Amino acid sequence: MLYIHGAGEFHPENIIDNKFLEDLDIDTTTEWILERVGIETRRTVLPLDYIKQTKNTNPMEAFEASLYTNAQTGALAAKKALSRAGISKDQIGMVIAGSCTPESTCPAEACTIANEIGIEVPSFDLNSSCSSVAAQLNFLNQMNVDLLPEYVLIVNPSNSTRFVDYTDRSSAVLWGDGTSALIVSTKIISRIRIHQTLLESSPKGWDKVRFPKSGHFVQQGRAVQTFAIKKSIKVIKSLREFVPAQDAGSLKFIGHQANLLMLESVCRIAEITESNHLYNVEKFGNCGAAGAPSNLSQNWDSFKDGDRIIMAVVGAGLTWGGALIEVKDI
Repeated sequence: MLYIHGAGEFHPENIIDNKFLEDLDIDTTTEWILERVGIETRRTVLPLDYIKQTKNTNPMEAFEASLYTNAQTGALAAKKALSRAGISKDQIGMVIAGSCTPESTCPAEACTIANEIGIEVPSFDLNSSCSSVAAQLNFLNQMNVDLLPEYVLIVNPSNSTRFVDYTDRSSAVLWGDGTSALIVSTKIISRIRIHQTLLESSPKGWDKVRFPKSGHFVQQGRAVQTFAIKKSIKVIKSLREFVPAQDAGSLKFIGHQANLLMLESVCRIAEITESNHLYNVEKFGNCGAAGAPSNLSQNWDSFKDGDRIIMAVVGAGLTWGGALIEVKDI
C-alpha cells in the first residue's frame, strides 16, 4: 500500500482570461469558450505581452521567453508538499517526474528538479503525458517495498502553454500551466493512503494527441473527448468495486482536468453528485499531468476521516488509469 504524506502545487501568476483570448482576434468569445469547455481562466509561464505580440508562432522561442523553468516550478510545488508532510528535503530518497512537455529528453527532468531542490538521490522520469500520475503510482504500488526508500517525491511539471498555437482557438482556450508534487511512502503510514491503482493503454491511438518536439499541440478533439469520457467512467467503475456498496454514493471524484463539460458528462453518467465532484479546470485550464494531482493538493485540508476519493486520468498514448484514495485518521 502507498501512503501520501504531502501534496503541493504551483501555478504561475500570469492569468489568461477569456477577455485576453477575445482580444487576440482568433474568432472566439467568452460565451463560445464557456459553452464548449467551461474554462474561465488559465495560468501561463509565458509573459502575456509575448503571447500578444507573437501568438507563440515558434514554440522554441517560448522556452527562452518563459518566466520559469520546469525545474523551478517543480521545486516550488515540491517545497509545499514537503511542508505539508512535515519532513525535510534530506529525507527524500528518490525523485520521479513526468510531464506532457518536458524541457529536454536528456537529462531526465527529475534530475533537474532534484538539483533545483538541492538533493542528491536516484532520480528518473516515468512519463505518460496527462496520465503520468497514474503510471507513477501504479509503478510504485507494485514495487517490492524493500527496494524503495522511505519517501519518494513525485513531481509533474506541465508548463504546456509554450506549445500552444495562439492563432488556434481550439487549443488556446484549453491549456494552462501547473505543477504538482506528491510525497509518498510504502513504509511510513499516513492518514491518506492509496488503496488500489490501475493503468491501461491502447497504443494504436498514439497519434490522437501529440505535442510534437518542435511544433504546436495537436489532437483529434472529438475522438479524444469521447475516449476521455469512456475511459474515465471505466476507471470509476473498476475502482468502485473496492468500495462497500453502502459507501459508493459518497465517493469523491477527481478527474483529468481536460475541460469542465467533459468532467460533468463523466459525473452525470457515473452518478457522482456535484458536491462530490472536485475540480479546478475552470480556474486553471488543462494542466496536463499536473491537473488531477494539483486538485488533490488544493483540497488537501478539506479531507476528513472516512473519505474515499477516486482519481481517474486519461492521456496520450492512449493511456488511462487511476487510484482509489482513502482517508483514515491515525
